[in-house]
Amino acid sequence: MRPPGGARPLPRLHVGLALRRFGALIALAALILLNLAITPHFATMQTVSVNLTQICTIVIVGVGMTLVIATGGIDLSVGSLMAIAGALSPDFFTGSLTHLSNLYVNIALGIVVPVAVAGLFGLFNGWLVSSFRIQPIIATLILFIAGRGIAQVWTNGDLQVFKAPEFQAIALGHVLGVPFQVWIMLVMVAVAAWALKKTVFGRQVLAVGGNEPAARLAGVPVKRVKRLAYVISGLCSGVAGLIVIAMNSAADANLIGMGTELDAIAAVAVGGTLLSGGRATVVGTLIGAMIIQLVRYTLLANGVPDAAALLAKAALIVLAVWLQRQERA
Repeated sequence: MRPPGGARPLPRLHVGLALRRFGALIALAALILLNLAITPHFATMQTVSVNLTQICTIVIVGVGMTLVIATGGIDLSVGSLMAIAGALSPDFFTGSLTHLSNLYVNIALGIVVPVAVAGLFGLFNGWLVSSFRIQPIIATLILFIAGRGIAQVWTNGDLQVFKAPEFQAIALGHVLGVPFQVWIMLVMVAVAAWALKKTVFGRQVLAVGGNEPAARLAGVPVKRVKRLAYVISGLCSGVAGLIVIAMNSAADANLIGMGTELDAIAAVAVGGTLLSGGRATVVGTLIGAMIIQLVRYTLLANGVPDAAALLAKAALIVLAVWLQRQERA
């Protein structure tokens, strides 16, 4: 019944639903407030810059991982694709492979070619998943194993040390006082978030992950959507691999991207993307990565061993999965 005067009753506030939908943002705000209260020198530009650069490669890989998971898949090969891109790049921007004298052409090739190669390997993953209907965890496990081997064969397992300031600017340069790699991360997040919400491809990704048979009956090109999602994941991995070697002034095919696939999946899960597909939030992936990083930073800054941070990360993933199950129910 309506109250006197014909006014409509106020909607009930579903606190539980609000916590499940905005839990990641609430948790991030709580972590920031906690650090402002207990962690010395937290509210400084240096601290902010350090924490942001720590998550850049995870978030960039997480952008592609979000799209793949939104289709109902998974990509375990991202760390190995980072290694492939990182192994290829120095041979181009140093000119040892191209033998060109123009520095900027070499740098352009050292960025474009390795990222494109990583994208082609992503297409291979998508082809296995979509055309042969191999389980994504098995299909991407192939390059998880073989991809790092390819990178090691290319470099003979050697550490490639270089000094190339023009190339390294992608990781070590600053624009308006903010690291350039942070700008790359933010642009990629913004573009992917826009694509998911405003483009046909974004709606198709969510349709495929939500109900693939229904999407196919509705005319969605399921195979093409899945392949493109894995291609984007490969491209993102390639970009992340270049940032890693630019930061380290060296390319080590044995270590580049090691464990990044797990960190990216964790960020996606904590950020609120359904691991079963059908719903995705790229901004949530950014927030999820920031939560994981801030938990680790908070513990380390206050004298807690790093092993506790690993336990806290595991607990966050368990909590995120539990919240997703509650929301689906």
